[in-house]
Amino acid sequence: MPELSLAHGRTIIAAALKTARDNQFSPLAIVVFDAGARPVAFEREDGAGFLRFDIARAKATGAIGMGYGTRDLAKRAAGNPGFYAALYAVSQGQMAPSPGGVLIRNAAGEVIGAVGVSGDTGDNDERAAVAGLEAAGLAYDTGAAQ
Repeated sequence: MPELSLAHGRTIIAAALKTARDNQFSPLAIVVFDAGARPVAFEREDGAGFLRFDIARAKATGAIGMGYGTRDLAKRAAGNPGFYAALYAVSQGQMAPSPGGVLIRNAAGEVIGAVGVSGDTGDNDERAAVAGLEAAGLAYDTGAAQ
């Protein structure tokens, strides 16, 4: 089985959506990417805006590309806006400095993918992502002290 399987992706998404519904979050879009930013699984709930998938993708690819979660990305971007504006341009817009982009790590601590969630506040997006990763039994890195 690959380190990050379709079964993992489905579990992450199902648990993230359950958390969102249980807590009355706005409709979400969720993407699960492998370490090469290739899609493993994704869903967009009914009622989620059409840009939500693109934002979720930008959160996940930004986390993979920079090697840290988007909570940390947002903090770093606020402190060095010129550099992060350049990164945004270089990545062709595939970075979103808002919580909800969470790295997935294996037992050795290596990045094996990322989850991107968009639709509610960044904090709630991240909360849904973490719930999904915990349900799948995967290690993660939000970019915040855990």
